[in-house]
Amino acid sequence: MPSPGTSKEYALKTILDMGWKSDQYSCIVILWERESNWRVNAKNKSSGAYGIPQSLPGSKMASEGADWMTNPQTQINWGLKYIKGRYGAPCGALAHSNKFNWY
Repeated sequence: MPSPGTSKEYALKTILDMGWKSDQYSCIVILWERESNWRVNAKNKSSGAYGIPQSLPGSKMASEGADWMTNPQTQINWGLKYIKGRYGAPCGALAHSNKFNWY
């Protein structure tokens, strides 16, 4: 279990609230450790992707809140909704990332 009050704990709660099973949590941990090491201010120097989910451009996350640059919960909400729409679930996004080195 993730430590209380952390971004990982929030991600687990959100994953369950979205109707996914807990196995999806391990996939998001691996994916976002690879992408940003769970840093809210992570920025890819070559692409400009930003935040925990490495949104490109980062400003896409404004759809979840004006605090998208600094609030991990806003970034996690956006990232999980993006993953649901594009890959169906976090393990689908991880499989794509493993194959193509991006998601």
